[in-house]
Amino acid sequence: MEYNNMYKTILNELDQVFDRINLDQVEDLISAIEKHKRIFLMGVGREGLATKGFAMRLMHFGKEVHWCWDDTTPSVTEDDLFIFTSGSGEIGHIHYVVEEVKKTNATIALMTGVPDRKTASLADIIVWVPASVYKGKDNVVPSIQPMGNLFEQSLFILLDMIIIMLVDKSNNSFKKMSVRHRNFE
Repeated sequence: MEYNNMYKTILNELDQVFDRINLDQVEDLISAIEKHKRIFLMGVGREGLATKGFAMRLMHFGKEVHWCWDDTTPSVTEDDLFIFTSGSGEIGHIHYVVEEVKKTNATIALMTGVPDRKTASLADIIVWVPASVYKGKDNVVPSIQPMGNLFEQSLFILLDMIIIMLVDKSNNSFKKMSVRHRNFE
């Protein structure tokens, strides 16, 4: 496939995904983020990279944020929000952590490409990103790209959009957020 057709096809895939995202689900996640002081996050692989970027932006926004596997991560309590990303909705070690977090009565949010798999059954909030995922099976936007690329790209963009929406709904600003950026680079 030639370059111009390829990027236009990929942009069209992304357009289709965002046309199908349920804004009510996104608003539920935003409300949970606004409500909770401490937010924990977990994702793996390329979707984990998008989730780590979101963790950084939530910290810039002013939340107390913890990445699941950091050695300094404290215990989860019922007052916390834990956001998981799992494209296929049944990644073994993510599901195990969700089961453990469920025991704490923390609020569990799951962003997934397959909302009818076992991990989603434990979540309080589900955001379905209807993009082709690795080992997915639902009625999602198909992709010319390999494995879960479309889901991962959609996730990265959606998470950035959520930050913008949070800023728009608050007295926060990008300028205030930039003050929280690491200052020893």
